[in-house]
Amino acid sequence: MAYIDFAQPLLAVGDGIPLSAVRDRIMATAIGFSPTEWQVVQLARRDGMASLREPGLWTRIKTMIFGPQPHFRLASKRLEALRRLAVDSWHNGFAVRPSAITDFRNAGFSEGQLELLLSAITAARHSIKGISA
Repeated sequence: MAYIDFAQPLLAVGDGIPLSAVRDRIMATAIGFSPTEWQVVQLARRDGMASLREPGLWTRIKTMIFGPQPHFRLASKRLEALRRLAVDSWHNGFAVRPSAITDFRNAGFSEGQLELLLSAITAARHSIKGISA
């Protein structure tokens, strides 16, 4: 069960707070991720939803014509599960696919880390929208 200390001021979403500030604040009260894992989350922001799909017929045809293209998959299954959930969250917020959550949990991440990741990405998405608007 989680505990929220209401005596401490809460972060306001959408006030242009950078992801690093949100991450540092949440990390002080919750079990978080290693710096490498946070880097994977940041890099996942640039990946498209197409990076989550398995290579299909069209991809194989393009490979035969143009040669091999760079792929988005990470060598570590744990980091790949984190990247896939982060990509989904960067594009859809909390509305991530259940299969991504299952893979994330099977990779050894906890429920607290799931909540931390989704909250940090959602806060960053709102602050980015607030800055660009």
